[in-house]
Amino acid sequence: MRILLVLEYYHPNIGGLEKLFKSLVDELDAQGHEITILTNKIRAGQNKVQRAGNVTIYRYNFFNRYLFTILAFFPALRLARQADLIQTTSYNAGVPAFFAARLTGKKVCITFHEVWLSLWHQLPFFGRISKWLHYGFEWSLLRLPFDKFIAVSGSTKEALVEAGVHREKVSLIYNGIDYQQLKQVLADPIPSSQRDTYTFLYFGRLGISKGLDVLIKALHFLKQRQTQFRLMLIIPPKPASLSRRIHAMVDEWQVGVHIQFLSELTEEHLFQQVLHSDAVVIPSYNEGFCFTAVETVALDKPIISSGRGALKEVVGGKFLTFADQDPKALANSMEMAMQGKWQWKEKKTFHLSETVAAYIACYEDLLG
Repeated sequence: MRILLVLEYYHPNIGGLEKLFKSLVDELDAQGHEITILTNKIRAGQNKVQRAGNVTIYRYNFFNRYLFTILAFFPALRLARQADLIQTTSYNAGVPAFFAARLTGKKVCITFHEVWLSLWHQLPFFGRISKWLHYGFEWSLLRLPFDKFIAVSGSTKEALVEAGVHREKVSLIYNGIDYQQLKQVLADPIPSSQRDTYTFLYFGRLGISKGLDVLIKALHFLKQRQTQFRLMLIIPPKPASLSRRIHAMVDEWQVGVHIQFLSELTEEHLFQQVLHSDAVVIPSYNEGFCFTAVETVALDKPIISSGRGALKEVVGGKFLTFADQDPKALANSMEMAMQGKWQWKEKKTFHLSETVAAYIACYEDLLG
């Protein structure tokens, strides 16, 4: 097979999806397939073209994700002529990949991370016009007739069907993680120097759907109850505008004394922070899969979550769920956690090797 991947970001950019597609590319390369990747240049000095084995990576400076939607079409069209199949993802990479595939007569497969639609109008930090524009873009993307939609969870699969995608076009392939890496972290933990105060931890992408507004307000209500706690908030510094909004909220609700900000940790350091915490908080408005939850479960740490989207599928072990994105309800759950009043359910595993094998089977099926 000759496969073109059109992706906003790719390794060495850090993230669960980057790890997934890097593992997929490595396996396809080992099997002798030809892989071409079109993606953003993530730092100055990266070569525009990189080749290794059967893999060729083209990195362009598309400036931002919105311009990627337009500017990536031209190199995607050129590269699509030499491909048998095109793989892309939601959101912005999907448009240039689709039209490049249609103009060259190639099969095209899109991985949908999550479906928001009406949720756009409930999210914080965006203005009304911006919400409507993003809603319209997602609505339009869902109506493009991709040959295959890959849903990363059962929740995302049902959301795609409810959005009008034909069920027979949707395949469920859960994202996966490398459990061997996490076993090594568990086998060799670094002792913590701070265990006197109950420690909550949030880690993940900085996005408008992640519920950080709910979490910051919940800290305010927890603070009023004279409880002793701290929050480790591990978030990237970008997008800078959203980072500034989060810091402004911390000041507005006067909870900065309870928060320690960290960013740009290595994976090993991040996982050590998870081990040193007492509970991980995931207050998202929606999750299409949630690597944060799956990794936390694998590290045997309890989770307080909103239970939205795929969270009800992937959260296991000790857990608590709060309702309606209500900060007071989250504060109640955090207080229950401090008292050790957990619920419990069976854990599930999501192995990266199984994910990669399912993608390859999907490609072979599409190409007949």
